Amino acid sequence: MDFVHDVLADGRTIVVDVSSRECGALVPRTSFHAEDVCRILSEVGERRGKLPECITVDDGREFTSKALDHWAYWNRVRLDFSRPGKSTHNAHIEAFNGSLRRECLSQPWFLDLDEASAILSRWREDY
Repeated sequence: MDFVHDVLADGRTIVVDVSSRECGALVPRTSFHAEDVCRILSEVGERRGKLPECITVDDGREFTSKALDHWAYWNRVRLDFSRPGKSTHNAHIEAFNGSLRRECLSQPWFLDLDEASAILSRWREDY
């Protein structure tokens, strides 16, 4: 699981939540908190019918929070933290991020979060 950043037409930064090789979620927001990550993971789990046994994350504050730690504990999901500065530890997500940026994020100029969400949703379905 990882985040990818881009910019809206008005200059605001958006953050896209990327979840798993299956791409369970692509959610554009101007910022993410740990509670947002927990909610999105729960929604993905409901949609898939189950949660993964393990999620690989980096050491970002959204992933090292008490909220995500509690969520993982209560949902019996193990968090596997990659070592800082070792992006190759989670090569699958880094390859996915490259495809997402090349095929989707670098193509359109998003006017707002609704447009970004619609374009990301279409790309995710195609992916």
